[in-house]
Amino acid sequence: MKSTLFISALLATTLSFASCNSSNAKSNKNNTNKTLKTADNTKIQVALLLDTSNSMDGLIGQAKSRLWNIVNTLTTLKYSGKTPDIEIALYEYGNDGLAQQSNYIRQVTPLTTDLDLISEKLFALRTNGGNEYCGAVIQDATKKLEWGKENSNMKLIYIAGNEAFNQGGINYKEAISDAMKNDIYVNTIFCGSSLEGINTFWKDGADYGKGKYFNIDSNLSVQYVSTPYDDQISKCNVKINNTYIGYGATGSSKKTNQETQDKNAQGVSSANYTERAVSKSKAVYKNESWDLVDKVKEDPKAIAKIKKEELPAELQNKSEAELEVIVTQKTKEREAIQKEIGELGKKRQQYIDAEAKKSKSQDDLGNAINTSIVALAKVKGYTVEK
Repeated sequence: MKSTLFISALLATTLSFASCNSSNAKSNKNNTNKTLKTADNTKIQVALLLDTSNSMDGLIGQAKSRLWNIVNTLTTLKYSGKTPDIEIALYEYGNDGLAQQSNYIRQVTPLTTDLDLISEKLFALRTNGGNEYCGAVIQDATKKLEWGKENSNMKLIYIAGNEAFNQGGINYKEAISDAMKNDIYVNTIFCGSSLEGINTFWKDGADYGKGKYFNIDSNLSVQYVSTPYDDQISKCNVKINNTYIGYGATGSSKKTNQETQDKNAQGVSSANYTERAVSKSKAVYKNESWDLVDKVKEDPKAIAKIKKEELPAELQNKSEAELEVIVTQKTKEREAIQKEIGELGKKRQQYIDAEAKKSKSQDDLGNAINTSIVALAKVKGYTVEK
């Protein structure tokens, strides 16, 4: 088996009328409230189904290389002027280390906003085996993940592999039909020639799922563009980590994991590390489950509810008023750093776009997924903000 590649939304418009009778005004108010509620619930949900059978190391490598680039593409999407929440799920399939009775499928993570968790689990994947059942893993992702119900949600499955798409006891058309009933688009990425992907039903799967079909060379090295802004963004990343205050049972371990995922990204390339830093400047990178700064943004009264023993040792002797001052200070520091990264990130992307026009590089995993995300987003009524 060859390596594969892989990895990589939405909503309402408010009605207003200049004048109307009281009955119509009440009706319009209700419609507006309903619209705003829908906008607040808008999500972009992406399930990545990765083949981890033997010789799929190229796939895993490209996924590691492009995770934060894909996240940054997702953050350019707006629905009614708002940035939707982003949830990513990760599956592996085709690995002989998994149970045969489960069709060699494992849900690595559910749909989650915890992007560091996705990175952690992605870097932990190992190849072995196997038997690749595309219909089975699509069915599992469709039925077992918690997909959103709002019409404005954009729900995407990306499945990558290089064996025949119709293997296994579950018909891929039936699995994709179930996905389409839930408004989930199925996109396929075949590692090999376009004709081979067509002959082995990968294109048919994408066509049936109203998604996009791509063929790529998973052995292709990801091409990075170094920019004059990378060093400064990297320095900002070090500073932004110092604004996080871990709390609760997982506060310390999650903060450590944040730094571990920085190192993982940096181990792939300096450009990947920079992409991750840019992601940290976005609203979708949020950690309210363990970071006190994000928690207070979500719940302004959070400090009063937290027990002393849930705080870092150096803060346990602080009064509530003192904690509020510290959190306010860290919030301002983070917002200033995020603003700086955001401005540098835009200049960086403009530089990369200009360089890309000068070359004719082959598609890799990130380019394939990013291209389809933008195209499908426009179908769903999203706009792309540069």
